[in-house]
Amino acid sequence: MEIVNVRIDERLVHAQVAAVWASTLNATRIIVIDDGAAQDEIQQEALKMACPKLVKLSILSAERAVDKLKESCYQDDRVFIVMKGVKVLKKIAKLGYIFPEVNIGNLVNKEDSIQLRRTVKLNDEQISLIKELHDMGIKFTSQLVPSEEKVNLIDIINEKI
Repeated sequence: MEIVNVRIDERLVHAQVAAVWASTLNATRIIVIDDGAAQDEIQQEALKMACPKLVKLSILSAERAVDKLKESCYQDDRVFIVMKGVKVLKKIAKLGYIFPEVNIGNLVNKEDSIQLRRTVKLNDEQISLIKELHDMGIKFTSQLVPSEEKVNLIDIINEKI
């Protein structure tokens, strides 16, 4: 199993993730890690419809995802992981799985948040979690689309706060 990207995007699988990211990364599997989606059949159907036909889709709770990742269940796949928010990433870390790098691509719908990039707006709780996870060894970047330059999100947070 090769994890080709880990992305936080509150929209999960949508046109940009499905058409642009998955194809650029040559992903053969998208793993959506979201406790709510893992239990909601309607949301699962919507995610399946958004996923490219030639790409496999797994929709997993955080706990099940950690188990699958630790077991290296997707040996022959180029895996693109998408999750909704920083709290999910924190839960995954607490369960014992640390991703080396996470791309925050789209987080904007929060009150009392600070605009860090065009599509990244974080509140104090999210910033605190990101700093805590960064201290655990996770590198945070921000990149909306593959053609855009990848930037160090911690540097941006430190500049603006």
